[in-house]
Amino acid sequence: MPGQSTRRTFLTASTATLAAAALARRSAAARGANDALVVGLIGCGGRGTHDAGLFRDTPNVKLAYVADVDDARRGRAAKSLGVDDAHAVDDMRRILDDKSVDAVIVATPDHWHSPASILACDAGKHVYVEKPISHNVREGRLLVDASQRNRTHVQHGTQCRSTPMMIEAVQMLRDGAIGDVLVAKCWNIQRRGSIGRGENTDPPAGFDYDNWVGPATMIPYRTNRVHNRWTWWYHFGTGDMGNDGVHDIDYTRWGLGVDTHPAKVSAVGGKLFFDDDMEFPDTQQVTFEYPDAAGGRSKMLVYEQRLWSTNYPHNCDSGAEFYGTKGQMFLSRRGKIELLGERNRREEVAIEPGGQNDVLHVANFCEAIRGDKAPNADALKGHFSTSLCHLGNISTRLGRSLAFDPTSEQISGDEKANALLRREYRDHWGTPASA
Repeated sequence: MPGQSTRRTFLTASTATLAAAALARRSAAARGANDALVVGLIGCGGRGTHDAGLFRDTPNVKLAYVADVDDARRGRAAKSLGVDDAHAVDDMRRILDDKSVDAVIVATPDHWHSPASILACDAGKHVYVEKPISHNVREGRLLVDASQRNRTHVQHGTQCRSTPMMIEAVQMLRDGAIGDVLVAKCWNIQRRGSIGRGENTDPPAGFDYDNWVGPATMIPYRTNRVHNRWTWWYHFGTGDMGNDGVHDIDYTRWGLGVDTHPAKVSAVGGKLFFDDDMEFPDTQQVTFEYPDAAGGRSKMLVYEQRLWSTNYPHNCDSGAEFYGTKGQMFLSRRGKIELLGERNRREEVAIEPGGQNDVLHVANFCEAIRGDKAPNADALKGHFSTSLCHLGNISTRLGRSLAFDPTSEQISGDEKANALLRREYRDHWGTPASA
């Protein structure tokens, strides 16, 4: 297949070799304000089509490609986005091999997020990758490395990073609006539907299941394990902590002011409500401890999840509370903010409310490619926040606390837990069997 010989070993090739190859073929250098950016979409589901529409509607951006291994999805996306049949492709490498393409949108299932993004970076493309940035901790670090060695921008799909209300609220926390912020709690509480009980069958016609599985080890096609269902399976997804909770975890970590990994993770949870094939928990309570946070103080981040409830704090399904030595702030990506001083004294907040802003997030990414700004949610920020989801899921799955080394990104004294920081890969497009 085209491009196989130049991108065979994205997980094991030497840094020097890949950097030299990327420099030789880089086409996505910083562009001037009047130069059109050429973009391709990888993954034509609902979120991918939404993101691609935002790029198409951004001034001086041309959406040139859509790629998907499902013929029907690819066809619908091409029609709705105005992409001609010749540029609606079933193999993402067609996009990566086109030197005119400056950037790609990666909106695949979770298990493809880092591999596709790494391949794109090594092809000299900038990457807008949907959340979560990775399927496991090791992949996230490899993507950070790929972005750095290729000097390509990666924007993680945590759109709150570009939302004016969130930016101003976090600045208030930095300025001491509630004193020293030592603890923050966020929640993801909503009523999800059941995925039921599926069955293993042959894949339907027009769906390339082999390439959908991609670098993951092969398992049978199952009726409730592909479109809109892969989130709930260990093999392909990251549960709702990685699917939706990562948004709240990200702006909570940002507001708490911790720019590293935690040293200890403690979690409890499981399936308290759903009786179906879902492997991830519907209920979780996870605590992350940062003993050496900025300013010399220890800090704590708490994540709460219930996927069977419509009762939540502040009448808001997603939100965070920041607890400081002189007050408390409530903040939500739904566009809500509230400030309390000591003794719960209500304070006025001179910030215009506003929800998660996808348009500004895309605009910021395009400005970064043109050399005007840095991405608001770069690969390292995405890696730190997404790793909390992975660590929380591992702790919940094994039913025990984890001691994590933020520097080596390894779990101490727990071989079984440490093995879950990475995965096995099959020889797909020359991908090595392990990483």
